[in-house]
Amino acid sequence: MTALPFVLSIVGASGYAVKMPLFPEVAHERWLSPGRALDIHFDHEPAQVLERARHHFGNQPVDVNVVPAANRRKKLLIADMDSTIIDAECLDELADMAGLKPVIAAITERAMRGEIDFESALRERVAMLKGLELAALARVYDERIRLNPGAKTLLATMRRHGAHTMLVSGGFRYFTARVAEAAGFHHEQANELLHDGAALTGAVADPILGREAKLAALETAVADLGITVDDALAVGDGANDLAMIQRAGLGVAYYAKPVVAAAAGASIAHGDLTGLLYLQGYSDEEFARAE
Repeated sequence: MTALPFVLSIVGASGYAVKMPLFPEVAHERWLSPGRALDIHFDHEPAQVLERARHHFGNQPVDVNVVPAANRRKKLLIADMDSTIIDAECLDELADMAGLKPVIAAITERAMRGEIDFESALRERVAMLKGLELAALARVYDERIRLNPGAKTLLATMRRHGAHTMLVSGGFRYFTARVAEAAGFHHEQANELLHDGAALTGAVADPILGREAKLAALETAVADLGITVDDALAVGDGANDLAMIQRAGLGVAYYAKPVVAAAAGASIAHGDLTGLLYLQGYSDEEFARAE
């Protein structure tokens, strides 16, 4: 039998029971997680199947995507940090320590939606934090930063199966270094906040790591590992993640801004980060449970 070229991936939110849709043309289905994650292999027009499946599930808390059946398991994971691997925007939380969160968070939102230039928006927000004591960074990390559900399982599973993992953020290395260690990334890359030893100076080191730098990080990692971009999985939520998401073999928008969700090859808006494993065809039995 000839292998079917596409997979309809159906993954429900945690605790939600997924019922298999009735597709007469289905040749093969497989539950990756009983009642939660289902693969349906098919050879019909993928856009039509995706539209039909999403219509079937309507407003149910189910992530529905179509991915190629070939080369599903990726050899590189490159992930954004803020609002992707963790449940917060670090810069906004620092702003809260300075009493400036409403102003700075509004700029963050516009930048993540792609409405304003990321680099200039970053410099503008950091400038407002001039004089903030360095102790505020530790407070933010200790009190407000949490890994999103599924993060440790995602990293442990992909590493067990030989993938290289990178955390690449438009945020700050103070946080990426700690988050990368907590989650289990091989490598991390971010911007550097400048300080005088006691407080922030209101500046960030050049060059700024933004949209193009994230794309460059992906392409450099691919070259260094001797693989292709088709072997990479990129995930993020904001406009500065879009270039790497569109370049990767599997690009995923995670609870993303509309501009990202519309352009990404796949999206997760209901499940947790283990959805990235189901998209690659991993079953529950293959997970490295690290949560």
